[in-house]
Amino acid sequence: MIIKCNNLVKTYHQEGQDLRAVDNASFSVEAGAFVAILGHSGSGKTTLLSLIGGLARPDAGSIIINDVDCWQQSEAQLAIMRNQTIGFIFQFGSLIPTLTAIENVLLPLSFADAGTNPAENIPLARELLDQVGLADKENAFPAHLSGGQQRRVAIARAFINRPSIILADEPTGDLDEETEREILDIFRHYNTEQKTTFLVVTHNSSLVSTQHNPRTFLMKSGQLSETTAKNESA
Repeated sequence: MIIKCNNLVKTYHQEGQDLRAVDNASFSVEAGAFVAILGHSGSGKTTLLSLIGGLARPDAGSIIINDVDCWQQSEAQLAIMRNQTIGFIFQFGSLIPTLTAIENVLLPLSFADAGTNPAENIPLARELLDQVGLADKENAFPAHLSGGQQRRVAIARAFINRPSIILADEPTGDLDEETEREILDIFRHYNTEQKTTFLVVTHNSSLVSTQHNPRTFLMKSGQLSETTAKNESA
């Protein structure tokens, strides 16, 4: 078991009201699994992913990754886990505007172990940019890239540390169909060949059907339930 979530609760306070974004969610994920979490906008999917990734602290419940309780660690230990174990693909590119595409891809290595030399990983960064169709854009700054190209740089960046877990929030949301298919092929390669574990938040149920033997969850009003219907409408 690589991920185990127990009775997760996350409540936000907005305009004098309490909004329970995640309501007592429990599930576990085996190493090498591909898990999709479907649901409408505002259903709590992104919040759940943030909790699992250690970006937001739950109000109640626990998150166990590789037999370690995430929120029983120090902030320094949690930062190491986020950097070395998890690759994040956010809903928006979230690139550093003053860095080129290849520098953005290499950025997570700057926060890795002291012995890590980002320059030694330039060939890997170029390979990842090539895989997402941006081999000719390595020296381009984000301002000179389209929204879809920025998203692809962010996807390449997520793999640079060779993480065992990828957390992806609407990873193909603003990509054209051809690029979406190419990105999903990359996901399939890492999932089936390198046994990378994927948790993908999406409203696009067709994304699920492209993967080999996925698990599918439906999130509604903060509550999570597993479904066997791969074409479950979101």
